[in-house]
Amino acid sequence: MSANTKEGSGTSGARILVYGAGPLGSLFAARLQEGGNDVSILARRQRLTDLREHGIVLHDVNTDQQTTTWVNVVEALAAGDAYDLVLVIMRKNHALEILPTLAANRHTPNVLFLMNNAAGPGELVDALGVERVLIGFPRSAGYFEGHIVHCLAGREEDEAAIPFGEVDGTSTDRTKKVARILETAIGYKAEIRTDMDDWLKTHVALLMPSLCPALYAAGIDNYRLARTRDGLVLAIRAIREGFQMLRALGVPITPANMKIFEWIPEPILIVLLRRLITLDAMKVALVGHANVARDEIQHLTDEFLALTRNTSVPTPAIDKLYSYLDPNTPLMPEGSRQIPLKWGGLLVGLCVLTVVLMGLIFIVKIIRLSRTGSLG
Repeated sequence: MSANTKEGSGTSGARILVYGAGPLGSLFAARLQEGGNDVSILARRQRLTDLREHGIVLHDVNTDQQTTTWVNVVEALAAGDAYDLVLVIMRKNHALEILPTLAANRHTPNVLFLMNNAAGPGELVDALGVERVLIGFPRSAGYFEGHIVHCLAGREEDEAAIPFGEVDGTSTDRTKKVARILETAIGYKAEIRTDMDDWLKTHVALLMPSLCPALYAAGIDNYRLARTRDGLVLAIRAIREGFQMLRALGVPITPANMKIFEWIPEPILIVLLRRLITLDAMKVALVGHANVARDEIQHLTDEFLALTRNTSVPTPAIDKLYSYLDPNTPLMPEGSRQIPLKWGGLLVGLCVLTVVLMGLIFIVKIIRLSRTGSLG
């Protein structure tokens, strides 16, 4: 349930603060500045020094192009500062820590949180008020190498959608105004969603209690994971368990194409997942983030499990993988193939053909989406 808002875009000159100078905060600050806005980025410690010395240096992994963009760098958000839009692009556990600072600033009407979130917008709304909060996801990926951000980003010829919306799912004049601002970001388009909370919960279930701990079980080595069938089996089963828990809570799997993880028989899905995680883009979209954000992955996994603890869905795969969030847990043996596969309801050749065709369509879509980091 979304609406593309490209028509009528062109708003420029908005005063924007990007709160969070990590890889994605840096990426969006640069792209919005290039789009004609007055952008400031809030940074501290070494990142503050790097930005003032080097600017925002982006290396686009897809094109191998490197750009430098200079934006205004600030060290704090004061109570009297006024912006048209504050973009909070950081790990969920860090975002919770800055809520008092955001709440103290009453001169910015729109605060858009672009981040993973399993618990829903309640804490954000309690701190800032429903009239100020918007929720979304950056649909990009990146990691630091020194002061350089290696990123998967949208491009003018292949724009990446930024899904976002009101916390109550309504479409308002405010969302349209913010969409026009977002669409000035070079390489991006806005996607106003009426189901953003469901989208975020599905995204967490897809990754945090499932694929990410499976990656940790393989030593944060996506190629090692691809060679370890038991890790892939547990990841797939954990995704399905997560989806079942969401359904038990009345949360629809969103977007609908994610349901393919439930439909495709396990052995075929393993082949597709093995192909997906060995794409070059996964170094940025998955591995790079997992290397530096174990704290966020732990937080989001615990948040998801707290959300779903009252369901009666059995979670043996999630329980098994959870131990690998602890860096002291011994790695899963490389190449392990001890877990018997489940073929589900695959009984006749016609079913095989159907699911293979669906799988091929799915992998083509995933490969395209992974170019803009939508998995991480």
